[in-house]
Amino acid sequence: MDLSFTKEELAFRDEVRTFFKENVPAATRQKIVEGRHPSKEELVAWQRILNKKGWAVPHWPKQYGGTGWTPVQQYLFLEELQAAPAPSPLPFGVNMVGPVIYTFGNEEQKKYYLPRIANIDDWWCQGFSEPGSGSDLASLKTTAKRKGDVYVVNGQKTWTTLAQYADWIFCLCRTDPAAKKQTGISFILIDMKSRGITVRPIQTIDGGVEVNEVFFDDVEVPVTNLVGEENKGWDYAKFLLGNERTNIARVGMSKERVRRIKDLASRVQAGGKPLIEDARFREKLTATEIELKALELTQMRVVANESKNGRGKPDPASSILKIKGSEIQQTIAELQMQALGHYALPWLPEALDPAWPGEPVGADYAAPLSGHYFNYRKTTIYGGSNEIQKNIIAQMILGL
Repeated sequence: MDLSFTKEELAFRDEVRTFFKENVPAATRQKIVEGRHPSKEELVAWQRILNKKGWAVPHWPKQYGGTGWTPVQQYLFLEELQAAPAPSPLPFGVNMVGPVIYTFGNEEQKKYYLPRIANIDDWWCQGFSEPGSGSDLASLKTTAKRKGDVYVVNGQKTWTTLAQYADWIFCLCRTDPAAKKQTGISFILIDMKSRGITVRPIQTIDGGVEVNEVFFDDVEVPVTNLVGEENKGWDYAKFLLGNERTNIARVGMSKERVRRIKDLASRVQAGGKPLIEDARFREKLTATEIELKALELTQMRVVANESKNGRGKPDPASSILKIKGSEIQQTIAELQMQALGHYALPWLPEALDPAWPGEPVGADYAAPLSGHYFNYRKTTIYGGSNEIQKNIIAQMILGL
């Protein structure tokens, strides 16, 4: 298997790299470098820059606004975007519901929703997890009962990322309670402005409000908002989650963070010399880089298989990418904390506000790190917990 890039692919990478260098807003880039979250307005502005260039949804089919790039070009684009660093497109629209709609939706749904997703005219969130139905997602209890031309939806979703901003939510709902749990689920699009929807924020350990509970009380949803066939939603969800797990690897982002750690470690003194010269710290950092290189090669093999065999069902190897990618992201967050020592320990969310009149504890670049560390404890859980991914590997790859 040839994992080297052609001259044309290297030229493409240079083109993408130059575009990001010249077009990512400086303030947005600096926020990402420092581990701060871009605002909703900054995310929307960047998505529209990409859409104007024709690069908002590069992995979509060309007839729906995609670029027609090969899997290798798409891989290079994503790696350069993360390494720039630049904001990733809002995944719930671009990487999740968009592909479900163009693969399983009807023509009216494709015509209406897909252009709006590409330009982020609508902010989407994901309605999958419920209390008691996370890794065992098929046990979900939210119901959608047919009543004439509408479904009446009742239930609760939780851990719904950025639902406080959302215009729409794509939901898994139980439409046939008598069927086996995987076969009685449907994939339904719901307007978040509908009467009967309540969003309740959940404050996370880093002090932020990134996730929410969403309650549905007799919410009426047009039957035309059903994607694909009724009771086939579980198949669409598996399709969606395979795409999510591949993207969770975030090789380019981890490379950029390693560069950031080296920069921090060259500034911080330990025992009268820069920390980067400490043998034990360099050993940990080097071990992480080796793991990251192995992950990169695994992802390139997945890309090579896509180039050879075409895109079809999600590759079970996406579970490997999810496991190793999330573990490496957590290790990098720990190394960032170690690089700054005791200055990384205090968590002062107010210090992230440019208008805050106080003094940070230690260097100003230390302020976001403990929050970042806390937040990244979740990476081994979302997108299907790593324990579940190991079961998938055992069944689908090892045949156990």
